[in-house]
Amino acid sequence: MQTDTLKSLVVEALEELKARDVVELDVAALTSVTDVMVVASGTSSRHVSALADNVVEKAKDAGLRPLGIEGQQGGEWVLVDLGDVIAHVMMPETRQLYDLERLWADLPTDSQRTETPDRQELRGQELRGQELRG
Repeated sequence: MQTDTLKSLVVEALEELKARDVVELDVAALTSVTDVMVVASGTSSRHVSALADNVVEKAKDAGLRPLGIEGQQGGEWVLVDLGDVIAHVMMPETRQLYDLERLWADLPTDSQRTETPDRQELRGQELRGQELRG
C-alpha cells in the first residue's frame, strides 16, 4: 500500500471516532524507521484505546498487519506501527509532555547529520557564493 493511502487510512480511522488535534508529520528525511507519523489525542484512556483499536481494525480490513502495537494496557499513549506510517494516540497531557511535533521538527535531516564539519563549511561557502552572485 502506498504511504499516502496508508496515511489517509490512519487519519480517517482516527477521525471516525472523533480524535482530537490530528497532525501528520513527514519524517522521511529525518529517519529511516518510518516515513510519516500521525499524532492524535483522545479525551480519556478508553478513548485513546478505542482510537488505536480502530486504526488496527481498519488496517487489517485493508489487508495490513501492524508491525507492532505498544501501550494498549495503560491507555496514556498507544503506538501503532504500520511500517511506513506510525500512529501515536495520546492523552493530551502525555502529548504535551513529550511534544513529538516539536521534537521531530527540531531534528536535523539524515544528510545534515552525516555531514562532516569540513563539508558543512564548504556547503556554507557555496551558499554564500550563490548569495553574492544572485
